[in-house]
Amino acid sequence: MAFKEFITIERVDKLTKNEFIERYYKPQKPVVITNQIEDWPAYTKWNFPFLREVAGEKTVPLYDGRKTDYTKKVNEPDFKMTMSEYIDILEKGPTDLRIFLYNLMKDVPSMKYDMHWPDLGPRLLKNLPLVFFGGEDAKVFMHYDIDFPNIFHIHFAGRKQCLLIDPKESKYMYRLPYSWLCNENIDFDNPDYEKFPALKKVNPYITHLEHGDMLYMPEGWWHYMKYLTPGFSLSLRSLAGRPKNLFRGLANVALIRHYDNWMRRYKGQQWLDYKDRESVRRTNELLFKEESQTDKGN
Repeated sequence: MAFKEFITIERVDKLTKNEFIERYYKPQKPVVITNQIEDWPAYTKWNFPFLREVAGEKTVPLYDGRKTDYTKKVNEPDFKMTMSEYIDILEKGPTDLRIFLYNLMKDVPSMKYDMHWPDLGPRLLKNLPLVFFGGEDAKVFMHYDIDFPNIFHIHFAGRKQCLLIDPKESKYMYRLPYSWLCNENIDFDNPDYEKFPALKKVNPYITHLEHGDMLYMPEGWWHYMKYLTPGFSLSLRSLAGRPKNLFRGLANVALIRHYDNWMRRYKGQQWLDYKDRESVRRTNELLFKEESQTDKGN
């Protein structure tokens, strides 16, 4: 069965810096901002024919829908091909192939002149304008970003569904130890409450992005993306503004990521199986304790 209820993410028209900071950044509340990038050249230029022209021969990293492979490092791609070859696949029909965390503007610097850095408060990392692509039915696993950034996720072409979950509910998310994603056996389009009963406690937020929409994702928010049609997005990010999140992000990047990679090499599939089991054991144990305390209180 699907989630019983969703919280619709608020949609607002173009915001000023003060409006954004007071209403969304300080309370760490997600929002979809419309009409914020209509003055960008990218708004009218960026589409698949344009990308064929300026980046068609560039080699791009691709990921499919398979679970984590212990033989690969964190975020290591499954395939590589040229942008033109990938767009051919997108245009032929449904595919689970995605581009993930690709700094396209490093390979095509001219594209930087097609955008303006949003002046909404957070100090954006100008060396990390990352793009994400997906074909119809492609899905991005539920995760939060390793470095706890504030993210402006701007969609181009097509339509995409976005599911977000407040980090306050992380304890119910069957998070894998030493990782920033949840148990990959969970189908977030149709969660199994018998196998993963703690998900009943989760209150997911939902929205759909179309060309030009900008989704603000606060620090540490879980997100799951599903491409309803072929499309691509640009993510702009800033460092975490909260000291606790900044420290956790630095620890993930500097230590935990490398430890996880080392354990994959040392233990192989046993390490991934252990993490799957522990995510279920720890979360269900927590749920049982909470329900027991509630019963005692009644």
